[in-house]
Amino acid sequence: MTIALRFTNITVSDVDEAIAFYRDGLGLEVTNDVGSGDYRWVTLGSESQPGLGIVLSEPHAGRSQADGDTMQELLAKGVLPMLVFVTDDLDATFETVRAFGAEVLQEPIDQGWARDCAFRDPSGNTVRISQAASR
Repeated sequence: MTIALRFTNITVSDVDEAIAFYRDGLGLEVTNDVGSGDYRWVTLGSESQPGLGIVLSEPHAGRSQADGDTMQELLAKGVLPMLVFVTDDLDATFETVRAFGAEVLQEPIDQGWARDCAFRDPSGNTVRISQAASR
């Protein structure tokens, strides 16, 4: 038996603003854009991990009004689960994302197990970027 992660979802306040961050800031590619009524689900991916999709959608997309309201509150508080990316060049990736205008939470720092940094996406989600520690 094999198992692999296919999709992970990120709740965002503005899909187009999030696309710009994840596509232009992090270098992901839009692989699908599905609309239904007032909502969209946009999938991004990377050639380095074919088959894995990151799906962006707004809090009320596909949810009841009450659930969407709760997701919106959690998003506004900045307490939804973070994403952690890996890179082979943390300093270059950090500079690209910072130049894009993302809010820096932590500049690159050695953690022992890795070097990493952290940003907030335009919706307030925490995005960490890591590079394996040199041995």
